[in-house]
Amino acid sequence: LMTATPSRAAPSVLLLDTSGSMQGEPIRQLNAGLQAFEESLKADNLAKLRVEVGIITFGPTQLVQDFVTADQFTAPHLIANNDTPLGTAINLALDKLEERKNVYRQKGIPYYRPWIFLITDGSPTDHSVWQVAAQRIKAAEQGKKVAFFSVGVEGADLNTLSQISSRQPLMLQGLNFKDMFQWLSSSLTSVSHSNPDEDVPLQSPLGWGKV
Repeated sequence: LMTATPSRAAPSVLLLDTSGSMQGEPIRQLNAGLQAFEESLKADNLAKLRVEVGIITFGPTQLVQDFVTADQFTAPHLIANNDTPLGTAINLALDKLEERKNVYRQKGIPYYRPWIFLITDGSPTDHSVWQVAAQRIKAAEQGKKVAFFSVGVEGADLNTLSQISSRQPLMLQGLNFKDMFQWLSSSLTSVSHSNPDEDVPLQSPLGWGKV
């Protein structure tokens, strides 16, 4: 079922680690953060029509939410189990974004540079795959085709995360997912109020993240 397409689209993909180590408090806080993300996006009249959200979880890799505008978005309830196929999830995110951009082009919809926002508390278990995925991300970033952000939850392998993207990974302070998702929502809201080729200055993530 195709959802109604926006007049301008700001696509974003959340890549969420649901591996076994996220069980208990981390996954509870992540779910609460997703709720805050939904409410915050829907509170802005432009953002709710322009920001599109897709969600891919890994452990195992699955598309939990195909792209919908924020006004149609309902935060999923995630459960933690399994391993950490990070590279497979990144590849799926890039493929889904290409598909989505083709839809925008066919319909003549201007779109903003897509955001991929990765949250993980481990290191990838799909070794050969994640290195190839990292190359794809770097090439996409250099071509200004995507803005890639990574956030490590306690226990995350920041060394690996720093090899995936040119943008420095951030470490989540405690389990402060709520503030992080508020930051993400207000950043995407700022993007949705700008022109598609404009670089939007981002607020500092210092309330929830540290380098």
